[in-house]
Amino acid sequence: MVKLSPVDQAILQSHATLLDGLAAYLGAGFEFVLHSLDNLDASVIKIINGHLTGRQAGAPITDLALRMLAQINDSPDRSAMNYFCTNRNGEPLKSTTLVIRGEQGTPIGLLCINFHLNTPLHELLAGFSQAPASAPEVLSENFGTDVNETVVVALVAARKKVAETLAVSSSGYNKAVINLLYEQGIFKLKGAVIRVAQDLGVSRNTVYLHLRAVQDVE
Repeated sequence: MVKLSPVDQAILQSHATLLDGLAAYLGAGFEFVLHSLDNLDASVIKIINGHLTGRQAGAPITDLALRMLAQINDSPDRSAMNYFCTNRNGEPLKSTTLVIRGEQGTPIGLLCINFHLNTPLHELLAGFSQAPASAPEVLSENFGTDVNETVVVALVAARKKVAETLAVSSSGYNKAVINLLYEQGIFKLKGAVIRVAQDLGVSRNTVYLHLRAVQDVE
């Protein structure tokens, strides 16, 4: 067992939040388990879809996880193990166990993912193709290969939106575009101010003036 510092506990808590996102993305065919190594007798501090292995929070660490920890002590660079196993009903699982390290670089927890290989294909596909009720719209995302491309694509989209949806004068057009890009966080990217100024045909100072005006309102 290990003694967790406040920083270690915060690290584990951040992984607990990660489990929620992974479960929402991958669906019901996956079990996600977070172990804390400060109490091996009740190491499971969070579990999602625990019915796949019949466990719940408070369950002990597994024998395989214990063997993995022993291997980590012998090979400190090792950080993951991928394997196949079966649950208590003899159903096949494809699993991965990831080591979570604390502020001192020592293992403080484990993140385990178990995929139930008997999950019906239609259920698996449904998890990827059906949008949840909380996200009814399909969102656009720019997978730019560099910062300049990301800024340019966002700028083109912002100009199009302002032109099509906002009734603004020619003098208010640039301000509206800059405001929209600011709301999207584009100006947090290096060189964004220069690129936007060039595209809009204004000076950098003009862009900064509009940004300061937006920030003053907030």
